[in-house]
Amino acid sequence: MGERKIPNFLRKTRPAKSFVRSARKQDVAVNVLGMAMLAGSGAGIFGQFGGIPLLLLMFVAMYFLLIAPNQRKQKTWAAMLAALKPGDRVTTNGGIRGVIVSVKDDLLVVRTAPDGVKLEFVKSAVAAVTTEEDNSKA
Repeated sequence: MGERKIPNFLRKTRPAKSFVRSARKQDVAVNVLGMAMLAGSGAGIFGQFGGIPLLLLMFVAMYFLLIAPNQRKQKTWAAMLAALKPGDRVTTNGGIRGVIVSVKDDLLVVRTAPDGVKLEFVKSAVAAVTTEEDNSKA
C-alpha cells in the first residue's frame, strides 16, 4: 500500500533531449528532400532559373495586352486635340455638344446649339470630335 503505481502513458520512455534531437533530424531530412524536389523540377529546359523566363514572358504579355494599347489610344487622343480648329463639332467629357468658335493655347470657346451660349473649356475636356458622317449614322 505504500507505493503508488504510475500509468504507462504518463511514464517517460525517453529523455526530452533525444526528442529534440530526433525532431531536428526530421526537419533536416524534410528540408533536404524539399530542396531535392525543387532542384529536380527546375532541371528541365531552364536549369535552376526555371521561373525567371516565365515571369519575363508574363511581363511581356501584360505590356502588349495593357500598356501598348493604352499608349496608342493616348497618342490618337493627343493628335485629335492638336487638330482642333474653329467650326469642328465636339462633345465634352460632361456630354455638352457644340461647335468650336475659337481655339487658344489650351482653351476652347464652344457655342451650344439651342441658345447659342458660348462656353469656355480646357482642351483636355473634349472627348470626341463629331463629324457630319457620325450624325447621319445615328
